[in-house]
Amino acid sequence: MRRQIVAMLLFAVAVPLGAETDQQRGKRVVDEGVAALGGDNFLGMTDRVESGRAYSFYRERLSGLSIAKIYTRYRPVPGSKLQVEEREAFGKKEDASVLFMPDGEGYELTYRGARPLAPDRLERYYDTTMHNVFYILRCRLHEPGLIFESKGSDVIDNMPVEIVDITDSRNETTTVYFHQSTKLPVRQVFYRRDPKTRERDEEMTLFSKYRNINGVQWPQAIQRERNGEKIFVMYSDSVEIDKALPDSVFTLPEGVKKLKPADD
Repeated sequence: MRRQIVAMLLFAVAVPLGAETDQQRGKRVVDEGVAALGGDNFLGMTDRVESGRAYSFYRERLSGLSIAKIYTRYRPVPGSKLQVEEREAFGKKEDASVLFMPDGEGYELTYRGARPLAPDRLERYYDTTMHNVFYILRCRLHEPGLIFESKGSDVIDNMPVEIVDITDSRNETTTVYFHQSTKLPVRQVFYRRDPKTRERDEEMTLFSKYRNINGVQWPQAIQRERNGEKIFVMYSDSVEIDKALPDSVFTLPEGVKKLKPADD
């Protein structure tokens, strides 16, 4: 009788554990990821400044190198496409930069003035941001229709990972790989259609060298690949969070000359 009772108790414990659905497991892994990134500190992050070196590649060969500083601010604006604005500044004097605004506008700023970004470049930035795991977890976590589905576990680049598909109401999916030990995102993959060639491109980003900044874990190394080829790497020497960045960082300078859009 005692053995029967023990067996029944073990069965009662095992059933709930085994009954976790793919969506429940996916949501659990995502929640653990948010907690590992800093929990409320991550979710309450208002702005960020990443300073370091940016490398661009063409067909796996280095095509550009620059000192870079990326300013990011989270700011929900009613009717805006995104809840974030960003300035990418280059050079020691930051005399060249690219400005992305929440309303979908964007400009390239140089000593000549402000030139509107081409529509395809703006669309790529929008797609990349909407699929970015940190943007999803920071700004889209409670978006209606968002589904988290576990795709199981695996070993990628000698790292044990939990794989989760995050799918939104538009049926757009980002596959995120969370490290099983640290719970932090180490890789993301999504697909987009090239507007000119109409070919399907695989966009992959790798995250590594996390550091704790003001209670937030943030990667110091970010590498982007397209169809298996490395296209961009950013190594941050420093990352600052919640600096109360002024509006002037994310707006066009007063009196700046407006240039015509570049020819296609």
